[in-house]
Amino acid sequence: MNPPTTAAPLSFSLIVKTFAPGWPAAVMGTGAFALSTLHFSHQLPMLAGPAWALHYFNLALFAAISIPWLLRWLMAWPAVANTFRHPVAANFYPSYAIALLVLAGQLRAFGGHESLALIAWWIGVALLFSLTLAVLLSIFQGEHVNLDHITPGIFMPPVGLVVIPVAGGPLLAVQPEALRDLALTINGIGLGSGIFMYTALLALAFHRFYVHKRLPPMMAPTFWINLAPLGVTVVSVLNLVAATPFAGDKSAYLMAVFLLWGFGAFWLVLAMLFTWSVRKIDPLPFSLTWWAFTFPLGAFTLGSQRLSEVSGLATPLAFGWLAWALLAGIWTLTLVKTIGGVASGKLFQPHP
Repeated sequence: MNPPTTAAPLSFSLIVKTFAPGWPAAVMGTGAFALSTLHFSHQLPMLAGPAWALHYFNLALFAAISIPWLLRWLMAWPAVANTFRHPVAANFYPSYAIALLVLAGQLRAFGGHESLALIAWWIGVALLFSLTLAVLLSIFQGEHVNLDHITPGIFMPPVGLVVIPVAGGPLLAVQPEALRDLALTINGIGLGSGIFMYTALLALAFHRFYVHKRLPPMMAPTFWINLAPLGVTVVSVLNLVAATPFAGDKSAYLMAVFLLWGFGAFWLVLAMLFTWSVRKIDPLPFSLTWWAFTFPLGAFTLGSQRLSEVSGLATPLAFGWLAWALLAGIWTLTLVKTIGGVASGKLFQPHP
């Protein structure tokens, strides 16, 4: 009989060493919640106050998460290297760069701080390409990945790539003249590579879902990640088309994103049914993977809002309200449980 394990004494060095690479997903989810709430405040003015509160909270959250996340690279490099070689955990390293890109969108939407938004966007782009390429090379050069490791977490790198034009498209108008061509090209590279990488990985994920054992209950929230590239791509395509002079007739793009959004609406229902079915078999233990509920829901809400805005359709907006209501409840519950996990130190205990 194994002796009971005791929790390691909590210290700042332990927090840094065990700080999971996916912590910035909390910033991603909160930022999407803030942006979608701000958009809905145009219809329901009472939401303006909560939207601004979420904006300021997310800025503080990003600052708090940045300290241990960045220090880990200096103080605990062996732990960073180990997780970079992990075929599941490595996919979450780009989340820090995605958080910066989301903050760029916030800085532009809340108060029009376009100069700060440009800084956040350029830093986020540089980090995103660096981290994504490093993660892919680590996976491609190894022989350590099998079907057990194929979870929807593999969508994180392409999610980051398709996020680039969310703020990058509207910011093209205020880019320095000397950088505008480069910025437009970067938006195109990000969106194009993200879409095709997501398409390839979607086939791989479906292969796992069809022929392999089901996801562990702890990983069930990641099933929702598929909503993220679908919702974000709607916003990114429409933003980039609006900012690109050679895009020409916009109707073809609108039809394309309408079909993408349709798959997202289908996946939203499937994700709810899937989570309910998993919950009937096993409890869903709380972990940081719960933040995987939030950004995808926020991304789909933003995509629904943008599609309704340009098409005049009311049904996408209704789906957006549904996703936003789910997001509000799940974000609140996840935040409360995260605060409890931080206070107790459970989220900083080394894995056996």
